[in-house]
Amino acid sequence: QVQLVESGGGLVQPGGSLRLSCAASGSIFSIYTMGWYRQAPGKQRELVATITRGGSINYIDSVKGRFTISRDNAKNMVYLQMNSLKPEDTAVYYCYVYSSVGSWGQGTQVTVSL
Repeated sequence: QVQLVESGGGLVQPGGSLRLSCAASGSIFSIYTMGWYRQAPGKQRELVATITRGGSINYIDSVKGRFTISRDNAKNMVYLQMNSLKPEDTAVYYCYVYSSVGSWGQGTQVTVSL
């Protein structure tokens, strides 16, 4: 099973930027589709973006044009560049690997507020 660790969260002002990182440990996830999810207080966890092994990308409508998912297979890393952040982006962001058993990271808190 791929072990995932997210980092890069924090407090940022509206309109600001943040880059989240997800690092694999103990395995290689280069062949798997990777995803970023988020869960805001009192809401369901939702898919934010996915990226396949070959680089095909999908985003939910609310982040299109603002977020960019990318991966570095050589480093077993996946990133989420978050620009033009809005208060409604506030959530715990989780990395996920679409392996046969799946794997979640522990999440990293993103807070967008003045």
